[in-house]
Amino acid sequence: MENTVTKPRLSLAKIINMSIGFFGIQFAFGLQNANVSRIFQSLGANIDSIPILWIAAPLTGLIVQPIIGHVSDKIWWGKWGRRRPFFFIGAILGSIALFIFPDVGALWIAAIFLWILDASINVAMEPFRAFVGDMLPDEQRTSGFAMQSFFIGLGAVISSALPYLLTALHVNNTPLPGHIPDSVRYSFYIGAIVFFASVAYTVFTTKEYSPEEFKKFGLVDETHHHVNIKTPVSKFRLRGVIWLVVGLALTILLDQYNRTAKVALEKELYVLSLGIAVYGLFQILAALYLKKGNKNGLVEILDDLNFLPSTMKKLAVIQFFTWFALFSMWIYATPALAQHLFNTVDSSSKAYNDVGNWVGVLFAFYNGFAALFAFLLPVLAKKFSRPITHFIALIFGGLGLITFYIFKTENMLILSMLGVGFAWASILSMPYSMLTQALPQKKMGVYMGIFNFFIVIPQILAATLLGIFTKHLFGGNAVFTIVLGGISMIVAAFLTLRIKEKAMNKYFKSF
Repeated sequence: MENTVTKPRLSLAKIINMSIGFFGIQFAFGLQNANVSRIFQSLGANIDSIPILWIAAPLTGLIVQPIIGHVSDKIWWGKWGRRRPFFFIGAILGSIALFIFPDVGALWIAAIFLWILDASINVAMEPFRAFVGDMLPDEQRTSGFAMQSFFIGLGAVISSALPYLLTALHVNNTPLPGHIPDSVRYSFYIGAIVFFASVAYTVFTTKEYSPEEFKKFGLVDETHHHVNIKTPVSKFRLRGVIWLVVGLALTILLDQYNRTAKVALEKELYVLSLGIAVYGLFQILAALYLKKGNKNGLVEILDDLNFLPSTMKKLAVIQFFTWFALFSMWIYATPALAQHLFNTVDSSSKAYNDVGNWVGVLFAFYNGFAALFAFLLPVLAKKFSRPITHFIALIFGGLGLITFYIFKTENMLILSMLGVGFAWASILSMPYSMLTQALPQKKMGVYMGIFNFFIVIPQILAATLLGIFTKHLFGGNAVFTIVLGGISMIVAAFLTLRIKEKAMNKYFKSF
């Protein structure tokens, strides 16, 4: 179907209105990243148990984002559109979670509220990416995503530094044992207000196109498009049985070993073995649906997983090592630096909580650096290509993480964040730029959804294994876990060199 009417260009003010909601989303996400480990330890979590408590976040993203993306494509809420209701629902639930989270009195309740908070952020965040594509014509989409990136950086910088800023205003930063510092509590309260207000602003200042308007633009109604499934029922079934048997066998062997061994293996390994079994069940379920002629979203996603484009397979491996590295920093920055710089693991001590505030400032620095480096990336990519640019950025990021061990003063760690910020800017843009060039247009949405798996799965694996490494390999010294993350990011950098691409002149005309 050819376009009969083109989408109108939107003013700068309207593009800003569309993007302000992302400021609130990133504000909540920044508070979560910088402070959740600190909250867990304040409630009595051991340092090696922190990763398994964090596992809620990536698991939630793995489940929620594909579902919300699929539903928001199919369901229209009248004059409210199809994306904005999800923004609003996520903001309401997330704001409630932010208000309650820092006042919980038990570790298990805190773990539940991390799950609720992350699910709410994902509900609000996932449709925002599609929102730009819905509302802007092709020639304005770069501006739309750039505006989102600006508000992402702004939200991350302010939220990460907020406990530090409140402490400077004489808000108490040293809690009683088993409690959360006031500086963190008030930051979460402020975050709840900012999250809701920002998203509500976007919801009430923007108007989505109706189905009739989309038809005028000549866009295909994807709810009725033909789905070509290449994987036969027999192969779905066979793969499902293999994955299920392997997962159950590993679970049984792990359980038997832990029953008889003097030193049991970590319980986090059950996440891996049972995850393999669940994936097998999904394959079997897909076979049952396909046998009945039901080509639903589950069948399509699993089929496309079996036929990934070559570039996407290479990027998937790069993403694995990259996000494994990032998760090591997000989980362990506070406990690692408190132990490495001040020789304390006491989460109620003044030194520990001062480091916790400084980690928030460091996270603000790397997000601020990333916002600045975002303007440099197109220049580097035009000169060297996108894979080489990503290679350079990841090398700097890996070195930044490794210097967590080398630098012995808090201020020197700002240089570490310079490297991490360079990498973060590239991580948010270059893999997607390389991916979209390699994807067929009709599969863009499906493969972009699948690509999120390669961000989430390494985080789940990191949450499963990093506690084991910290406890058994590094003797509880978490700074070596971050060094391991730096090495992982450098491995990702060299894997980037496997990607080849054509000349970039056409691509850079849009900048």
